[in-house]
Amino acid sequence: MRLPRLAGLSVVLVAANLTVAIAGSSNPPIPCEAIDSVGTAKMSADGTITLRVHSLWPQPFAERQLIYAPDNTLYGEIKRHLGGMTPGEIKPVPPMCGTNSEP
Repeated sequence: MRLPRLAGLSVVLVAANLTVAIAGSSNPPIPCEAIDSVGTAKMSADGTITLRVHSLWPQPFAERQLIYAPDNTLYGEIKRHLGGMTPGEIKPVPPMCGTNSEP
C-alpha cells in the first residue's frame, strides 16, 4: 500500500521531531528545536519543489523524496514552511516542530 505524499512527509518529519526516547537508552532524545534541517529542498525552473527528507536519531533511518508541483494542493503549505523559494534555489528543510507530534 502506498502512502499519500503528505503522510510520507509527516512520517519522516514526525520521526525527526524526536519526542520519544528509546526505551532503556541512557541518551536523551535531541529536542526538535535543536535540529536545523531534516533534508534539502530544491525548486526546479517550472516551480516544482523536490524534498529529500530523512529521519533522525533515535528513530530508525528512513529517507524519502517528495515532489510537489505548483498545482499540488499542499504546494503552498510546503513553500511557506520552507520560507519561500525561487527557481534554482536549494535550501535546508527545517523540521516541523510541534506539528503532528500529539496523538
